[in-house]
Amino acid sequence: MDSALPSPATLPNPAALSGLSPVEAATRLTAEGANALPRAKRRAPLRIILNVLREPMLALLLGGGVVYLLLGSRAEALILLAFACMSITITVVQEARTERVLDALRDLTSPRALVIRGGERLRIAGTDVVRGDLIVLAEGDRVPADARLLQAADLSADESLLTGEAVPVRKAVGAAGATARPGGEDQPLVFSGTLIVRGQGLAEITATGAASEIGKIGTALDRLESGTPHLQRQTRRLVLAFALIGGAVALLVVALYGWQRGDWLDGVLAGIAVGMAMLPEEFPMVLAVFMAMGAWRISKARVLTRRASAIESLGAASVLCTDKTGTLTENRMTLTALHLPEGQAFLIGPDPVPDAFRELAAAGVMASSPQPHDPMEKAFHSLASRDLRKGETLPGEGRTLIRSYPLSAKLLAMSQVWDRADGKGSHMVAAKGAPEAIADLCHLSATARQAMMQAVNSMAGKGLRILGVAEAGFAGPNLPADQHDFNFRFLGLVGLADPLRVSAPAAVAQCKSAGIKVIMITGDYPATALAIAQAAGIGGDTVIDGTALVAMTDTDLAMAIQTATVFARIQPEQKLRIVRALQASGAIVAMTGDGVNDAPSLKAADIGVAMGGRGTDVAREAAAIVLLDDDFGAIVTTVRLGRRIYDNLRKAMAFILAVHVPIAGLALIPLAFGMPLLFGPVHIAFLEMVIDPVCSLVFEAETEEDNVMTRPPRPVAEPLFSPPTILWGLLQGTLVLGIVTTILFLAPNYGFDTDQVRALSFHALVLCVVALIFVNRSISSSIVTAITRPNRALAVALLIVAVLLAVTVFWAPARDLFSFGALEPQWLVVPLGAGVLVLLILEMLKPIWRHAALISGAARRAPPLSADRPVA
Repeated sequence: MDSALPSPATLPNPAALSGLSPVEAATRLTAEGANALPRAKRRAPLRIILNVLREPMLALLLGGGVVYLLLGSRAEALILLAFACMSITITVVQEARTERVLDALRDLTSPRALVIRGGERLRIAGTDVVRGDLIVLAEGDRVPADARLLQAADLSADESLLTGEAVPVRKAVGAAGATARPGGEDQPLVFSGTLIVRGQGLAEITATGAASEIGKIGTALDRLESGTPHLQRQTRRLVLAFALIGGAVALLVVALYGWQRGDWLDGVLAGIAVGMAMLPEEFPMVLAVFMAMGAWRISKARVLTRRASAIESLGAASVLCTDKTGTLTENRMTLTALHLPEGQAFLIGPDPVPDAFRELAAAGVMASSPQPHDPMEKAFHSLASRDLRKGETLPGEGRTLIRSYPLSAKLLAMSQVWDRADGKGSHMVAAKGAPEAIADLCHLSATARQAMMQAVNSMAGKGLRILGVAEAGFAGPNLPADQHDFNFRFLGLVGLADPLRVSAPAAVAQCKSAGIKVIMITGDYPATALAIAQAAGIGGDTVIDGTALVAMTDTDLAMAIQTATVFARIQPEQKLRIVRALQASGAIVAMTGDGVNDAPSLKAADIGVAMGGRGTDVAREAAAIVLLDDDFGAIVTTVRLGRRIYDNLRKAMAFILAVHVPIAGLALIPLAFGMPLLFGPVHIAFLEMVIDPVCSLVFEAETEEDNVMTRPPRPVAEPLFSPPTILWGLLQGTLVLGIVTTILFLAPNYGFDTDQVRALSFHALVLCVVALIFVNRSISSSIVTAITRPNRALAVALLIVAVLLAVTVFWAPARDLFSFGALEPQWLVVPLGAGVLVLLILEMLKPIWRHAALISGAARRAPPLSADRPVA
């Protein structure tokens, strides 16, 4: 090819490195610092352990263990200390696994840069370039930092990561304006992270790190604070309230026990038992387990959860703001339509290209680079490869490319000259470019030009990128200096599009059925955006572009977002403004994206969803959820799982509340009536070992409710413990307390001693807890479904409970450890009958509670954002 860059020896050295050898320059670069953005620090295991030690229940377990040691009961002390160590170990292991997953996702490599220092070309890490460096750019290179072009030969760059626009833009040498930004044609600047798709260039580094366009977005991310998750705030307040009440009661119990019975150490144990019974330490534990297990469950759908707050927000998401390029579309160009000058048109599909259109398609290949990086040129090659017939070769094979005429600001067309196929005929010249430019090269008549423009407007209205294609022959000895000197023949038009992802329409439809409004926000052209939105099923007849958005006041924007579904030519700061406006209207916003330009809005959204395959590291770090397969349909899966997780979390919390009523009551009643203590810390710890896996693993593994994706989003301010939920939990707990207390008071009348009463009451309580599991398994299904529906975790938990109860009933050392008396086998019917009675009574009352819960939820539900939102 004719165009070439000068040798390194003829190029000027950067002033910053003038007179330095390559080794000295490299040393200076290392000292000056890397062109990299800071990364979040990993949490040390010691810090994780310290956070676990702050939990009140852990302090009670450790305190109880110490008191047992003072009393000489080493077995009980070791059991409590073992429970404490298990809690710490599980938390540390889970945190470590999460960190490893995040490390595996991050791409720690940086682009390599070819720099010129001291007249020599050096290949260095992109993070080591500094201002003043000269870098050589060629097709396929990733630009390591922002730079000003000194030389350019047919240079084009893909800036979609910064602009959201899939089509590359031309670059040209010139004076950079003060407001130069990514996007737009013939700019003299190249930007960090963008990809060179065509041509060659020489540039001087002007900005690195935080001063680059990527760095500016990173700085904006640092200023966006992530609030404490809603459920976490609720749980903290709830646990604090219970802790204050339980602590006060526990101190009172210690004082009364020590004063009335004169045994202060046993009084401390009684106080610890009451404190453990009244403190629902499962609340934060269950929340943590549900978030961790939810992240793992979502990861099985190839979705990585980076922040637990996203899981709780998924069920409340009411608006999904989606990027177009790389999210709804595949971020690659394909040939979609061919149009001949005579008016014939062909829509490209699985069928072979008709013979009448093959000359047009072949000329497009000849007008492209033999080894293309440009997405549009790749599309020409892809069609030609797919359409090869038996015995054919790709257009251009057997020929040599001898000259290229690049695009220019004056003529938006390029031509490629190929040598004679047999050494005798004329050179073959192929051209492609903007239809108007191709019309000028072909000297079309006014009538032909008008017919061409009608076809262009028709194809553009479908969101296609339009190129004209022409060809010519040349038999002279010397090639002309200008493309206009060839006698071109107009072959027709080609339409290119960034294809819609196959899964996108179905995903959009499911979002709508779930009451989630879908809005497209893109940096692409309005016509293209509208065509993709309509193809995906998003709908909308109008587009709000970036220029119109600038003129809008906050009030105007608040009104527009009620009905708008497509925003085009939007800058990163405008995306952020749209997200903020939606949040101000009461919407819970999920935002998808893959580019650096999406990062601020990804972080500001309630749920930021980044594409993991094509997405930038900046976007992944800013997002709360990462789709590892870049599948838009996976968003629906995450919403479905998010709703299921929240439903199951609410079931678990209701179960916890119900269980703690009888535990606390049975710890206080003996003190109130002057009876021997029924439960000590070891009994409460045993109950916790039954309750904890049930309320966490068993309820977490429950399958989704039937209406999970047909009901509207839940109100984000909906309390986890709504009034119907609190009343339902108290009703369950009070029923269990009444039944077990009845056994407690009646058992001595049948000749049971204190230890036998303790054993009978304890086993009745455990089986009543099992009954509460089945009652709370489902909100909408019947008892038959609740019992028969498969749940592997439940089967394992029931097996463990059965074994532990059998051990404490029939094995003497275990009975002695728990101070249980031996029971005759026929009396085991009493605990079993208590559990069955609880199950039957509550199943009869469940429809009343369900009706009250539906009425309460409808009253709290926020009004829909737009008229097309479904209602409950």
